[in-house]
Amino acid sequence: MTLKNFKYVAAKSLAQAEAPATGQTALLAGGTDLLGTLKDEIHPEAPEVLVDLKTIPGLSYVQEGKTSLKIGALTPLGELAAHPAILARYQALAEAARSVASPQIRNVATVGGNLCQEPRCWYYRAPDNQFHCLRKGGSRCGALLGDNRYHSIFGGVATAAPSCTVSCPGNVEIGSYMEQLRKGDRAEAARIILRKNPLPAMTGRVCPHSCEAGCNRRGFDEAVSIREVERSLGEFILAHSSKLMKAPKVRSRKSVAIVGSGPAGLSAAYTLATAGYRVTVFERMAEPGGMLRHSIPAHRLPKDLVKKQIAALERLGVVFKLNSAIGKKELAALRKKFDCVFLATGAWRQKTLGIPKSELLLSGLDFLTQIQAGRPPVLGKKVLVIGGGNVAIDVAISARHLGAEQVTMVCLEARDQMPAYPEEIEEAVRAGVTLLPSWGPFRVLDTKGKVTGMELVRCTSVLNDEGRFQPSFDPAQKQMLEADQVILAIGQGAELVFRDLLTVDPLTQATRLAGLYAGGDLTSGPATVIHAIAAGRRAALAMDSYLRGGKPAGGKKTLLSKLGAKAALMRFHPSSQSRSNRASQAEILADAVVEANRCMSCHCVAVNASDLAPALLALDAKVRTTRRTLKAEEFFGVGVRTCTALAPGEIVKELEIPAVSPKALQRYDKFRIRNSIDFPIVSLASVLESSGGKLREARLVLGAVAPVPLRLKEVEKFLEGRRADEETASVAAELAVKEAYALAKNRFKVQVVRALVKRAVLGGS
Repeated sequence: MTLKNFKYVAAKSLAQAEAPATGQTALLAGGTDLLGTLKDEIHPEAPEVLVDLKTIPGLSYVQEGKTSLKIGALTPLGELAAHPAILARYQALAEAARSVASPQIRNVATVGGNLCQEPRCWYYRAPDNQFHCLRKGGSRCGALLGDNRYHSIFGGVATAAPSCTVSCPGNVEIGSYMEQLRKGDRAEAARIILRKNPLPAMTGRVCPHSCEAGCNRRGFDEAVSIREVERSLGEFILAHSSKLMKAPKVRSRKSVAIVGSGPAGLSAAYTLATAGYRVTVFERMAEPGGMLRHSIPAHRLPKDLVKKQIAALERLGVVFKLNSAIGKKELAALRKKFDCVFLATGAWRQKTLGIPKSELLLSGLDFLTQIQAGRPPVLGKKVLVIGGGNVAIDVAISARHLGAEQVTMVCLEARDQMPAYPEEIEEAVRAGVTLLPSWGPFRVLDTKGKVTGMELVRCTSVLNDEGRFQPSFDPAQKQMLEADQVILAIGQGAELVFRDLLTVDPLTQATRLAGLYAGGDLTSGPATVIHAIAAGRRAALAMDSYLRGGKPAGGKKTLLSKLGAKAALMRFHPSSQSRSNRASQAEILADAVVEANRCMSCHCVAVNASDLAPALLALDAKVRTTRRTLKAEEFFGVGVRTCTALAPGEIVKELEIPAVSPKALQRYDKFRIRNSIDFPIVSLASVLESSGGKLREARLVLGAVAPVPLRLKEVEKFLEGRRADEETASVAAELAVKEAYALAKNRFKVQVVRALVKRAVLGGS
């Protein structure tokens, strides 16, 4: 392999190194590790500029003062390992530096380079970017199901959204709420799902669960039943909505009008109400809920759940104005009365065939709406449904439920290309619906204005060469189908009243008029419930920003997340029958917890491999950068292509270590297979101080066992005031691994941790 061309900059100052350069920039602070990374092309893109920090004068030094030791960021590790002051007073640091492979590497590698090295995971470092992993902004961690001998035994970190979240149109934090369910904290799991999806009881029944198609567990056995977990959490939320769905005590005086109470409108209403705004929802029908209430059949979405969802929003302070049709005149009035308006009126206009006598056909939407209103139409024995989408499926199954003896679905698409969800198609077949794919309507058959059937023509293709809808037919292949009713379900469109307002920003749902937003099916056309929920949330966040002129909070701490089970566990396959027969909500939630344990919590499990990191934490060091001073415990973090909390362009200048009591016993142990390998498999730095035969103070920090250096605070607390004997060491060793969760191939690291902790404690006697 050869290096790609890049511009080389020999920096003469930190200011020059910090200065933004055109294109991708990489910093060279030590040995040849970075050059090997570039040569192997482990990243999707190569840097255009390579800034050499070692040419900056004055950053290689060790300065001993009365109260602290200062070390320049470009000081070679070999100098730390041999420096008299460090050998005498900071033995843990000296040993950590000395443990870095051969003298040749130690004499080239620098303090800053060791602290800021990229992850050592071989999936991350695979040549030619073979695994675009989480740590590079991808959606999978190859180590979870692959070779994880040297990876974390204390959980992972969400450096990027896992593939289930990426696959979800609402970007719901699925792994996070699964983790809370594993911990037994259902309330926190509920709060997490509500952040992105305030209608989980709805989506848990009607969502196409594209998240499951992206579930990484499919590479092991079967995808996690995410929709069923979501469904059970949704029921839990509705049962405890007064505690889980709360508006702030102090409310804003500003008000927002929402036109339409479908999923987009309800999502926006929830987000705005929980932000403190006064929200009024205008609905043209007598019952709120939009398509949730008036279109989706009760066998898929029970109407009592929709009522409970509306009631929960009303407790939040959302006001529903029913039988309130809004046209252009009324919209103008709303814009004057309210500070913001969100249009979410859905797509209720039935598309037509455009052939003679098509006005004799029933509208699929009207058919479903009549059923939900308690006015089901009288059907004959034979019903023909035109369409292959989810609405057509709902119409066909509903017709069977109403007593039609023969229901046939006709669609242009081939069986494997039907737009309806596969599981919905299978349900229709189980319900006795006959599928007739690759046929299209040619002529309406009637007698004196009453439909008697349809003449069909064979469809040879649905799309043209450019992928656009342009069906082709074979006129030589036709057939007649008798029918007492023909119901049309070939798609819907938005009402035309707001057409001139509906050019929206896809990120904010803002229209060209200030304070007016639009979203959901109204702007996108018919889509899934979760798509509409996501649009409503985007609009609500944009309206919030517009009304207060603020910016969203940024940044978050690195938190280790516990992983799910890797053993083969049977996927939960519920049925509506078994679900309806459940005795209690507790049984439903128990199933959800079992399924949550199948979630692998697809976070990055690469470890922090810095040799100096554990020693610096144990010695309570500070890291001074070009912008701030951080405690060592705060300095290490996890992000895309980084193991530190450094911001882009921020550079380490200096370490400062406070003076250590001469009575303290310092130790650094590093477990590795061969001394020539310069990264640890497990390391432990310890600083123990005794008085009167008992441990007075203890600091123990593990390295290479988690994505960040891991301070053993529970062990430290236990050791204080105890004698450093065999019993104490054994208990400390068990406490150190109490929260460990070994992967398939790294269980040996748990035993190594026990051994190193025990050795450190006994050495303090």
